[in-house]
Amino acid sequence: MTAPARIVQIGETFRSTLALSPDSVKSFATLVNDLNPLHHDDDYAAQSRFGGLIASGTQPTAHFMALLATHYSQHAQPLGLEFDMKLKRAAHAHDVITFEWRVVEAYWKASLNGDLVKLDGTATNHRGETLVIGRATILVMPKPAS
Repeated sequence: MTAPARIVQIGETFRSTLALSPDSVKSFATLVNDLNPLHHDDDYAAQSRFGGLIASGTQPTAHFMALLATHYSQHAQPLGLEFDMKLKRAAHAHDVITFEWRVVEAYWKASLNGDLVKLDGTATNHRGETLVIGRATILVMPKPAS
């Protein structure tokens, strides 16, 4: 039998949004060394099946993962353990993406001094299209006393 979670609540849901611009798509792709012309060359991307610049897959997934750290670090000490991301559609320059995570399982793990937490999430664009489906396992520990 597992001990009930102490820090997180099963069913807890949280979200954030990200507005992509052509400059942010190009800058992020450069930062992560993704040199695919679909992320850098407007003319090339316009002639592609996407009809314009698309974000490197690392951009929405990085923001998606970072939301967990940002959310929980406000009141606890989170640590990412495992992520599974399925890219369903391309994120286009000018998309506004909403990232949402929901806690589906959580229990206190004494040996790790924290809640072991499983979450399901989605990233959707402003047209309601699912871009990314995510699953995560994280550890959420009490924040150290300062």
